[in-house]
Amino acid sequence: MKKLLSLLLCLSLISVLAACGGSSNNELIVFAAASMQETLEEIADLYKEVAPDVTISYNFDSSGTLKTQIQEGADCDIFISAAPKQMNQLDANGGEENTEGLDFVLSDTRLDLLENKVNLAVPEGNPAGIESFDQLADLLKNGEVFLAMGNNDVPVGQYTQKIFDYYGLDEEALVQAGKLTYGSNVKEVTTAVSEATVDCGVIYATDAFSAGLTVVDEATADMCGQVIYPAAVLKISQHQDAAQAFLDYLSTDEAAAVFERVGFTPLT
Repeated sequence: MKKLLSLLLCLSLISVLAACGGSSNNELIVFAAASMQETLEEIADLYKEVAPDVTISYNFDSSGTLKTQIQEGADCDIFISAAPKQMNQLDANGGEENTEGLDFVLSDTRLDLLENKVNLAVPEGNPAGIESFDQLADLLKNGEVFLAMGNNDVPVGQYTQKIFDYYGLDEEALVQAGKLTYGSNVKEVTTAVSEATVDCGVIYATDAFSAGLTVVDEATADMCGQVIYPAAVLKISQHQDAAQAFLDYLSTDEAAAVFERVGFTPLT
């Protein structure tokens, strides 16, 4: 019932917007975590049937990079982060993580949209014979494996650092030993695994699915916490009603089916 009401509101807002002008006034710019690229591109195609006069333009990158671009003045209507931290940094109600006093988020629009999982993925054939995070920790301590992970300003890298803490691994020592390589976003880490330039990589379940990679283990909440994707309309948006309508659509059953197919868990 909740999702039906949201969709009805969405359709109502779209009708008003369509009556107000042409599609050039209804272009929405959505900044979204790189791990959402495949699903959001598919959803944009579906949304054309619901709102033909609204154009969705995406900017996909690491959540940290997107946060910086917004802060530096980039045009953006909706922000979807792969972790609460980057959203909190832009939200006046973001608590201790809002260290710079930024106020970009329309807090009443903010919601926890999706949950993802952190996976340990290996190249085709699993040449290094890696079977679990437990085994990976031992192999890293012994200098027997080459791992790809995200940078420390990227949510997937921050989740990986929590896994290191869980196992008592020294990241700097691993770097000095030449056992780590970094990606600026999760897609770069996924590519390293796909091309077998590393023995394994820590990525999201959805990226492993989209790339057709073999997953050998899934991190628990004890290891790295929950992987929550918050979304919100931004105060700098020039099309806040249209942005809210699209955000409502992302909570519908139709959008949820796209997200679920690749491994996301809808939270709305």
